[in-house]
Amino acid sequence: MSGAGKKIADVAFKASRTIDWDGMAKVIVTDEARREFSNLRRAFDEVNTQLQTKFSQEPEPIDWDFYRKGIGSGIVDMYKEAYDSVEIPKFVDTVTPEYKPKFDALLVELKEAEQKSLKESERLEKEIADVQEISKKLSTMTADEYFEKHPELKKKFDDEIRNDNWGY
Repeated sequence: MSGAGKKIADVAFKASRTIDWDGMAKVIVTDEARREFSNLRRAFDEVNTQLQTKFSQEPEPIDWDFYRKGIGSGIVDMYKEAYDSVEIPKFVDTVTPEYKPKFDALLVELKEAEQKSLKESERLEKEIADVQEISKKLSTMTADEYFEKHPELKKKFDDEIRNDNWGY
């Protein structure tokens, strides 16, 4: 198998393992989108299967003796010599080294953004839980209970009263 063909087959195989088809299918809401998604998945699988079978096998060697018997050795030897002289260039990836550092930097940024997002989500979830708790207890809560949860507000109100600042 040629180097480029093997690389294509490997990339296609890895891509098929990393795609979360079930996860994507869960977020689709319309029937038309489900049909399109199904067509996409089917087309992807067909192409992936074709790449796996077409590029994962070595070509069968040519039986030069068979052709020498039927055609004659002069012409077959000339073709064999031409066939052997053909050199298929090896694939040299010049793009990946150029973009790999940029991609790696973006991955680091992504991880940092993910961590920030998770921390912010936790903070917001805690805040939502506090608001829900307060809204449940609001009709029966006393000022002392509220100030117990929010001591900074108690201090602010106490300072205003102490300084004779009534807000007008």
